[in-house]
Amino acid sequence: MKKTLIAATAMATLMTSAASAETIGVTMALFDDNFLTVLRNGMIDMADNMEGVELQVEDAQNDVAKQLNQINNFIASGVDAVIVNPVDTSATQAMTSAAEAAGIPLVYVNREPINVDTLPDNQAFVASDERESGTLETLEVCKILAEKGKDPANVYVMMGELSNQAAMQRTADIHDVIEAGDCAVELNILDEQTALWMRDRAQDLMTNWLTTGEPFDAVISNNDEMAIGAILSMKANGIDMDDVVVGGIDATVDGLAAMAAGDLDVTVFQDAAGQGAGALNAALSLSRGEDVEQKVYVPFQLVTPENMAEFTTKN
Repeated sequence: MKKTLIAATAMATLMTSAASAETIGVTMALFDDNFLTVLRNGMIDMADNMEGVELQVEDAQNDVAKQLNQINNFIASGVDAVIVNPVDTSATQAMTSAAEAAGIPLVYVNREPINVDTLPDNQAFVASDERESGTLETLEVCKILAEKGKDPANVYVMMGELSNQAAMQRTADIHDVIEAGDCAVELNILDEQTALWMRDRAQDLMTNWLTTGEPFDAVISNNDEMAIGAILSMKANGIDMDDVVVGGIDATVDGLAAMAAGDLDVTVFQDAAGQGAGALNAALSLSRGEDVEQKVYVPFQLVTPENMAEFTTKN
């Protein structure tokens, strides 16, 4: 299966007008998610600038059965292609089979389907390589801890939804950095638990950890929202943020604001708009019978206080 690496700037060059009216069904795992909102709006904005392209966008509300039903409804209504941001990446085979049986092209976006290596010829996957995300984050956290003279260092790990491939890979990246001996300090994980990608869940989880009284030096989060939740809890409990290193992923608007405030030490830019553009281009190409790369990777980029200004207009 072919792979490619496409930068966000390259995505823009792929924007072309449709020769005739085309309808693309889009089902998103959850509308109420900052990162996925940017991704969704990126697709909508792109379609608005293309003649003859219409998007039908649905919210699966984190319900696998509802998402599969939306896909079946898209197929029944005769859409030209379907774009799926899966609720559960381990439940995508049924989605693939439904679209394949109907001969409708399907593109997965952002979250890697469990069957990514066996997709039919008229299906594709557009995202960023999660092996980069947690690795970039963890290495930078290690670097900052070393600069602060915290060796060994105790850390807490906040995970996304355990049914999500990105959460599992980003957490595995942390362990891989430690096991490979690539961390600049000795990193001891005190605990790792899911906060379901959510700020309020992360705030509650961090508060629970704080009640143990266990000394810690860093929080490594699978995304910015959970990192912000941890920060809110720590600040509410009188912890000086200069004493704790906090890492996130996605470089969302709120994440960058937390970095500007001196609370978030590192994040990793995931190009939501670029992924959305790549998914829409792939769906349109497949609907026209054109060949596409089946795995399209948009690069992650490390974001620190030193270079954060470069990313403030990208989300």
